[in-house]
Amino acid sequence: MPFSPAAPSAIISVRHVSYYDYPEHRVLDDVSFELPPASITALVGPNGAGKTTLLRAMAALEEPMGGEIFINGLNIWQAPREAHRLMGYLPDHFGLYQELSAHRCLLHAARTRGLSQDEAEQAAQRAARQVNLADKLKERAGTLSRGQRQRLALAQAIVHRPQVLLLDEPASGLDPQARADLSRLLKSLAAEGMTLLISSHILAELESYCMAILVLEQGRLLSHQHLENRAATAANRVFRLHLSSRQDMSAFPAWLRTRQIEFAATEEAAVWHLAVPPDEAAQARLLRQLAADWEVLEFTPHTRNLQEVYLETVATQKEPGQ
Repeated sequence: MPFSPAAPSAIISVRHVSYYDYPEHRVLDDVSFELPPASITALVGPNGAGKTTLLRAMAALEEPMGGEIFINGLNIWQAPREAHRLMGYLPDHFGLYQELSAHRCLLHAARTRGLSQDEAEQAAQRAARQVNLADKLKERAGTLSRGQRQRLALAQAIVHRPQVLLLDEPASGLDPQARADLSRLLKSLAAEGMTLLISSHILAELESYCMAILVLEQGRLLSHQHLENRAATAANRVFRLHLSSRQDMSAFPAWLRTRQIEFAATEEAAVWHLAVPPDEAAQARLLRQLAADWEVLEFTPHTRNLQEVYLETVATQKEPGQ
């Protein structure tokens, strides 16, 4: 029975996608998820989890053995050329026309996505500015530095203003300043309405801008968690308390128990995680009590970072014996 088109609220819909590289080995095993418009999602997992295969399937470059993929309601395998106009894709190992100027590379990318000559020229200039390569347009792609080639490849992926952008290790080869620029660019693209799915092994790079996380392991989707409200929800009302190490804290657990405050020690000396009531008045009262009896250095909402979310997901959702 064929799948119905994606729901209007989902710009990307992946339905029961499976892919085999040889008999009985599934690179992708019944993967399903939906992503809303103007969102940035991290795709994480170990080497060999199937991340690149999934991105290539979504880019209509690898046809899965089963399942369907919709971009803005369009089945990418029923209309691949139309789908390519809706998306941009930057692979981990990208290719450039080495003898063409950066300008010509961008013009070619724009024209192959259906833009007219005049539209392509405007789009090339805009994309070059977005990745800070406007002063390199006359230089041949083969003479650019590794980081500049990476930025040119990204500009090619966004030159036609796609609705969906798929990125595989986009920060590879970039220096710290270029990575900060990339972070700002990706957030601005999402603010303009673009939907981004980004694969990276370096979760710290995704921390500042990703709104959700997809965890892939051995071809299976372990978890799809939305993270955009992590700071607002204070991670299940957990607060990080840092006390001065100058004081004797042997009595501190008993102090907490008498006030019926759940707590957990951490690996850091004098740092505790407290389960705090959600209303600000109760939090203020607790802080006053703490400050009256202890030297408090820090009392802040504790939010899990992407690394913690990933490790917790892998630990809790794997089947016993794996």
